[in-house]
Amino acid sequence: MNGTEKSLLDIPLDDPLALLSPDFISSLVERGISFASLYGIKIIVALLVLLVGRLVAKQSANLVGKVMSKAKIDDILTSFIQNIIYYMMLAAFVVAALGQAGINITSFLAVLGAAGLAIGLALKDTLSNFAAGVMLIVLRLFKKGDYVTIAGTSGTVQTLSAFYTELSTPDNQKVVVPNSSILSSVIINTTANKTRRVDLVIGISYDDDIPKAKEILARILSEDSRVLKNPAPNIVVGELGDSCVNILVRPWVATSEYWGLRWDLLEGIKITFDKAGISIPYPQTDVHLYKEEK
Repeated sequence: MNGTEKSLLDIPLDDPLALLSPDFISSLVERGISFASLYGIKIIVALLVLLVGRLVAKQSANLVGKVMSKAKIDDILTSFIQNIIYYMMLAAFVVAALGQAGINITSFLAVLGAAGLAIGLALKDTLSNFAAGVMLIVLRLFKKGDYVTIAGTSGTVQTLSAFYTELSTPDNQKVVVPNSSILSSVIINTTANKTRRVDLVIGISYDDDIPKAKEILARILSEDSRVLKNPAPNIVVGELGDSCVNILVRPWVATSEYWGLRWDLLEGIKITFDKAGISIPYPQTDVHLYKEEK
């Protein structure tokens, strides 16, 4: 132990006047200079590595994003890949900076691994959501703007992140669904295909003329330009019900015009049937009473 260290240790630190003494200040300055000469350059280099690394990671992620955008890759997948590249490169530069600062990286990685295991056990549900998010993005079961039913909830996909999926419902509610619950349930992507079939069941009375009703339905479909010619619509008797004859009306339409066509057809069929004298009966039950003779 040298003289400087003795003089620094011998000074009573609980004495405010002693802390202002020339000997203490001189010893403190000498130790500061010694520390700065030994570690100062390493710390500066480590900070430079960290700053440059952060800039390189950000620029690399942006470059990958531009390339993927030009290739017209889905925005959700592009954003996810950008984040992965940024944080992986940043983690590599952090480790490099710690090495430049003189920290034993091997021991640090061992401690980091143990901490990672503990954190992983504590956040197993979150990690499950992350793994499911990776699978959803890789498999591309749906994309931003699709109307889907996932985990029992229907809405338009707004965001697909690593941990959750955000939906916007038709009545403008925001619904956040954990990714793990999506991957473990049935996924219905309503807008995945360009065309959809409208399934209508139109009931007519048993007293009505079936060929006439089918002719009217065919005319209504032919007069609507939204109904696709190929595949051709089907108009068939589907069931002889308890109180009516059920006619199945199945035209095809562009997915974006599905609801508009469905609503207009229901209204148009009812109005046209009323004018043609074809009834759509209410559910009813005929009760027959017999008088027992004595």
